[in-house]
Amino acid sequence: MAPIVKHSARAILIDDNDRLVLIKRTRPGRPVYWTTPGGRVEPDDRSLEEALRRELHEELGATAGLCQQVFLLSRPKDGGVRVQHIFVARLTELDLTRRNGPEFEDPSRGRYDPDFIALHDESLAAIDLRPRALRDFILANRDALLDAAGA
Repeated sequence: MAPIVKHSARAILIDDNDRLVLIKRTRPGRPVYWTTPGGRVEPDDRSLEEALRRELHEELGATAGLCQQVFLLSRPKDGGVRVQHIFVARLTELDLTRRNGPEFEDPSRGRYDPDFIALHDESLAAIDLRPRALRDFILANRDALLDAAGA
């Protein structure tokens, strides 16, 4: 069995208007793409959910209601496996003035702009949401994700 070399927790975060809350990434010398909020599980995180909630606060100044794991992605990385735990959650609060962390302290990392993409039209299919397997999962499970996120 290959060792896990990177663990992350990400959110399919849905706002009150049934839009996905995404991060639009603009990096020097690369095409623009979108990603779900979240990131690396740190050694002092007591659980995957705690890591996710920390990341939501850092990247968006956000809090979420119930978080439920709905998807798992893995791929080879550096002789091991990179594992991403994907949760669905409903956004309860967003305050961009509370964003913090290395993403915002080092301008060479590019921009991390929040973006809101409608879940029930073709907006999601029109953007480069990465990883592609997650984009495909969301597109195939829109109604189930809305149900799991609750009202």
